[in-house]
Amino acid sequence: MLIAYYSRTGTTRELAMKFQEKLGADREEIETTKDRSGVIGYFICGKEATRKQAAEIKPTEKMASEYDLVVLGTPVWGWNISSPLRAYLEKNRGKFKAIAAFCTMGGSGDKKSFSEIESICGLKLLAQASFLTKDVKEDKHQGQLEEFLNNIQAG
Repeated sequence: MLIAYYSRTGTTRELAMKFQEKLGADREEIETTKDRSGVIGYFICGKEATRKQAAEIKPTEKMASEYDLVVLGTPVWGWNISSPLRAYLEKNRGKFKAIAAFCTMGGSGDKKSFSEIESICGLKLLAQASFLTKDVKEDKHQGQLEEFLNNIQAG
């Protein structure tokens, strides 16, 4: 199992690390070629996501095709998946055997994001989970986390 994710602020990374620990999975952080920190980075990210553009990403180390399941993680930007995750999905289209996904968000956009992932990959998600950023920061997400892990293990 591989957990492949993008995290601009660290929230999605925090969850990916927890999933890695609980599932004993490999982990791959998707990295961009350009700095996306700060206010300017925030606006670039939102613009790309709204336009459904793929960001330029660095080459990944792990091969998605070598895993029975890839768990995908993304922040939701403008009710869409992040542009770095979009790039990763497009690069690996046709290489996934099975997928699950989780997202972090300020309020909404998860359903559309999960639909986008399925559409790009041409696969149905085995499991999906949405986490509000504030709940992750306040450590109020344990129930959702366990439910997602159980759904992955049952799938």
